[in-house]
Amino acid sequence: MRPTYADARPAVVGEDGGAGRSEDRAFASAPVPSQTMLALQDLVEGARAFHLWGLLGWQDIRLRYRRSTLGPFWLTISMGAMVGGLGLLYGGLFKLEPADYLPFLAAGFLLWGLLSGLVEEGCATFTSAEGIIKQVNLPLSVHMFRAAFRNLVIFGHNAVVYVATAVLFAVQPGWAGLLVLPGLVLFCLNGLWMGLLVAIVSARFRDVAQIVATVMRFSFFLTPIIWKPELMSNRASFLDESILYFNPFFHLIELVRGPMLGQTPGLVSWLAALGMALGGWLVTLLMYRRYRRRIAYWV
Repeated sequence: MRPTYADARPAVVGEDGGAGRSEDRAFASAPVPSQTMLALQDLVEGARAFHLWGLLGWQDIRLRYRRSTLGPFWLTISMGAMVGGLGLLYGGLFKLEPADYLPFLAAGFLLWGLLSGLVEEGCATFTSAEGIIKQVNLPLSVHMFRAAFRNLVIFGHNAVVYVATAVLFAVQPGWAGLLVLPGLVLFCLNGLWMGLLVAIVSARFRDVAQIVATVMRFSFFLTPIIWKPELMSNRASFLDESILYFNPFFHLIELVRGPMLGQTPGLVSWLAALGMALGGWLVTLLMYRRYRRRIAYWV
């Protein structure tokens, strides 16, 4: 178990029965940081160690596709085949123009892959790093940033599919495309707290990973990825609109997909994503503050 400031010991009693050395007395009298400050310090130090989690994340990708000729681009090929096949199938079923539907589908698959990767792989963030956690004194958040970096690299590989689709169908984002960057930042902030939260819970209860995977698969079909929001809105049913507008994943994806397609996201999506980021990080920090010291025992 890594030593923490909470392990501060009292003053040492010398052989003569009096107080110990002056440095021991100073150590004992020094203010002990609160668990909240220690949790925040862990996150800040973990973020600053980008050279470490970047190297570890890149190594994860190299090991996953070791001795493979195309490496991560197999995911790109798989996504491209899926976008092409489902685009033709559902485009015909929904009677949508390929020039309008295929870029929408490619952007949706791209963003959903990043979000589901951050959440589902977050379940194994601490359990997969058991050896490092028990042997090396590192901020625990390093492993969260490691998983996030790994998924961002895969996101970059898969972005080739959307770029090819956008060029093929002459998608012009225009000025709305400038909103992609702030939308992606807010998107990743929400993905990070979701991944860290399920990582904490999964370290204690291993069945949580299966529950999260099931929820994410179910949410995929409730989120406008392969179907367009306009199809649901035209039905004018309160239940249908609730499924759409009370779906947090819809607002997160819309923040980035809209500008990618030249559309400005609605104010509701911005407020929903911002509220989820603030509320989610507050809950996650409280959990991290309370259980951070126990994670080494749980894994």
